[in-house]
Amino acid sequence: MSRTTIENKGLLRLGGPALIYIYCLHATEHEINTESLYFLNDREIDDLIPKTDSKCQSKLNKVSSTQGRPSTSDTSDKGKRKSNLQGESSQCQSPTKKQRLVNKPGSDSEDIILSDVKDIMSCVLQKIPHQDNKLNKFLTKKISDLKMDKKEVVGVFGRTGAGKSSLINAVIGEKDLLPSGDIRACTSVMIKVEANMQNSKYEANIEFITKEEWKDELWFSKSFLGDNADQESDQKVDVDCRDIVDKLSALYGEDWKNKSPEDLMNDKYFKGIPGFHNSKGKILTVKTAKELSAKLVKYTRSDTKDGEGEEVNRWNWPLVKCVTIKVPNNDLLKHVTLVDLPGNGDRNKNRDKMWKPLVGSCSTVWIVTEMNRAASEPEPWEILKSASSFMGNGGQCQRIHFICTKSDDITTPKDHSAAGVRALILKTNDRVKKEVREKFSKLKEVKKYFSDGSFKVFTVSSKEFLKQKRLDLDDTEIPKLQECLQYLNDCHSETLNCVSGARGILSLIQGASLRGGADTKRAVYKVLQQKMRVELDKVRKPMEETYRAFEKCLSEGVEKSKSSCEKDLQSVTHPNKSGSGFHGTLKCIVKYDGIHKPKKGKQINLNMKLSSCLTESIDEEFKKTFPNEGKCEPFNGVLNAFSLDTKMMKEKTEYKDVELQLIFLNTEEEQIKTKLNKIIHDRKKTIYSSLTTTIERNMQKCYDDAKKIKGDGSMNNMRETMVKHVHRLKNVMFQEAKAVMLKQLDDLMNDILDNLKKTMQESIELSLKTDGVSIPDVTSELVKVNKHYKELKRREAQMNNH
Repeated sequence: MSRTTIENKGLLRLGGPALIYIYCLHATEHEINTESLYFLNDREIDDLIPKTDSKCQSKLNKVSSTQGRPSTSDTSDKGKRKSNLQGESSQCQSPTKKQRLVNKPGSDSEDIILSDVKDIMSCVLQKIPHQDNKLNKFLTKKISDLKMDKKEVVGVFGRTGAGKSSLINAVIGEKDLLPSGDIRACTSVMIKVEANMQNSKYEANIEFITKEEWKDELWFSKSFLGDNADQESDQKVDVDCRDIVDKLSALYGEDWKNKSPEDLMNDKYFKGIPGFHNSKGKILTVKTAKELSAKLVKYTRSDTKDGEGEEVNRWNWPLVKCVTIKVPNNDLLKHVTLVDLPGNGDRNKNRDKMWKPLVGSCSTVWIVTEMNRAASEPEPWEILKSASSFMGNGGQCQRIHFICTKSDDITTPKDHSAAGVRALILKTNDRVKKEVREKFSKLKEVKKYFSDGSFKVFTVSSKEFLKQKRLDLDDTEIPKLQECLQYLNDCHSETLNCVSGARGILSLIQGASLRGGADTKRAVYKVLQQKMRVELDKVRKPMEETYRAFEKCLSEGVEKSKSSCEKDLQSVTHPNKSGSGFHGTLKCIVKYDGIHKPKKGKQINLNMKLSSCLTESIDEEFKKTFPNEGKCEPFNGVLNAFSLDTKMMKEKTEYKDVELQLIFLNTEEEQIKTKLNKIIHDRKKTIYSSLTTTIERNMQKCYDDAKKIKGDGSMNNMRETMVKHVHRLKNVMFQEAKAVMLKQLDDLMNDILDNLKKTMQESIELSLKTDGVSIPDVTSELVKVNKHYKELKRREAQMNNH
């Protein structure tokens, strides 16, 4: 019997004793034993439940109420039951008495294991006396901190019309979720797709930009259109003007043309968007993917006749920052979030601030383009080049998947048989893959962050896969992409970390409850103190060498920056094009603090240009120190090499009295190293970007001054303002950027050492110098968690061998 079946039948809320009562009533008649009770199917359960007449039901209610559980099923929550480690004691039965869902060895899913362990630890938490002593406080905090919330992020990039929506729909098996076809998507809206773990509904959480941000966009949009109305034609400026017109027309219709920004902020324009007006966002909840797709149209698309059964006249997408879609009952999204991302960020600062960390958090990136121009179309390659530093040294990306869509959309001779058509498609796929790999191998600016081994090419047909008419689904590599997502789920280590942490805590409790072994504890304490000093030195010294290496690289970068910065500035402010035609572009650069993100074409980032010599000087050292590859470790592996040898010590006979404490210490060591590695992954992104953000901060006054320049000769005056500013600060701002990065690196190294020392010292003190006062016996709980732990370790070993 599955956990879901138990829940749906209302049996789980009756509790273990109620199930036992049903078993006692029907064991003889139906030949049910205690094990087979938990493997009954729905029909068999239905056969049993009617036999519990009113007299029987009252007994069941009585049994249930003695355990502090409601006697009737709550139908308001049909979704997945969530464990609460700090739940009410009335909701908790002792795991030694509670009937549990345990299948045959090796067959439990991770969800079942995790739920079981969290239930166990929730009950143990209730057992710990509320006494004011260090050990009990420590145990309470440790149990409460057990959690699993991290997800693998897959970023999906690609131009409008490349088939991103169809691809996501096909891969996750939701044909109607994201609208696709001949409609123009709004590339500013970030869309996250993840699993709904709370209920069986399709949900969308819509997050809006702030009113202040929209007001700022209105001022710039109106000003930009006015300034460029009489300027010479410039292709990029024309595209940007059309983009602004589309955006304003979507929200206001024709009203925007003769209204001031103040008029356009009138509340009457936002009456139908209460989530924007009160800054609370909007949540949509429906039963089907198709319903959700129809309701989302006005928040994510820019031109379509679809949407809630009638033509949508008002479009809210210009005000939307991000949409998070939650899909029920989808195993591929259990530990994975798919994010449909704009190619090079967004003009809106708030959206751009969200874009950068999202790109930096991607462990896998999908670059999507159409099959027939995969190697030649510039846009996907520009996206890859412009985002590579954010994904590489500035992120944690390990895999780049270049996905060629519409692989079946090729011209074939009419006289070809089905087998001949298939052969032609496969031959074309192989040729395109070869061309794409050759193109990637020539991208020097990307290859310094990613090796050939991290780059894979896929050819897919979402249409054919969703039809599922072909016998040979291998002709489209959608199943291979599904395998990639399944791999990310399978290699997700959070469940093992949680179970391992629970095992360590229970070992400490049980060890403290046994008492005795005072002499052994003192001997082990002395050994571990000495070992700690030696191991911390082993971590500290290589880190200090890393610091010196960065200092040397940055010093060289500072000198190169000083000598090249004015030339770099001129390459941006004085390109080879007509002066008046460039006016709009320069105005955008100034308006958006050095960054111009055109609707089409290459992004201009003056701040990155000025900091390029600094970043290039440390790129190689940075990749070596903070690698993204799965098997490579930060700081050349010195943190993961830290060991107090507690695993080896517990095997020795002379330390048998403190075996449980040593298991706990070994677990704590692994837990703190995992935690610190996560901190390193997060902090390294900030450290790497600090070079550019410091330059941006130093350039801010220059941009602010240039924004005020109006009238005749404004373009030359803006240029002159920027040139003078860079010339004046070049001996200061690059040196400051170096100092900021080194300070952040030093802070990270000190935090690693301090956390490592403090955590292990506290764990040693509490496990070897503190006797358990009124500590509960957790023998049975430890046995169960040990069983789950061994099963997860077995699976991990199988996966590693595979």
